[in-house]
Amino acid sequence: MSESAGRQRAQIDVHLLLRRGDDILLGQRINTGFGDGCWHPPSGHGEDRESATFSLVREAQEEIGVTIDPANVRLAHLLHHWTESARAALFFEVTRWDGEPVNTEPHKCAGWKWFPIAELPEQMIPYARQALTHYAKGEPYSERGWK
Repeated sequence: MSESAGRQRAQIDVHLLLRRGDDILLGQRINTGFGDGCWHPPSGHGEDRESATFSLVREAQEEIGVTIDPANVRLAHLLHHWTESARAALFFEVTRWDGEPVNTEPHKCAGWKWFPIAELPEQMIPYARQALTHYAKGEPYSERGWK
């Protein structure tokens, strides 16, 4: 048996907590096959040989058309969860960026809207709601879906 047999492997997901005062930007998912109709922060997956911060900056440009300086990215919450596999969802807070958020992917997003962090929409993907609830309390870590 190899030394790495049985070791957990986790997909890394990045989530952008774009903050404007007490508000956070969320988009309504459509035509994705997962969580359609639910609100969710801009997010994505890292590509091979890409750091989490670089993935976040790239996804922000691709999904909402804003430019983020990596120096303005702060890890705010880590959610270690199980869906169909192990996942590590990194939630990064950004309060300074260039440009105005626009819907660059209307085939996957019905639109973007600012919500008070204390008044999140009812229809959210459950893991994102959990992470944002912990984040709002200043809690840097949570878990979900494990036996």
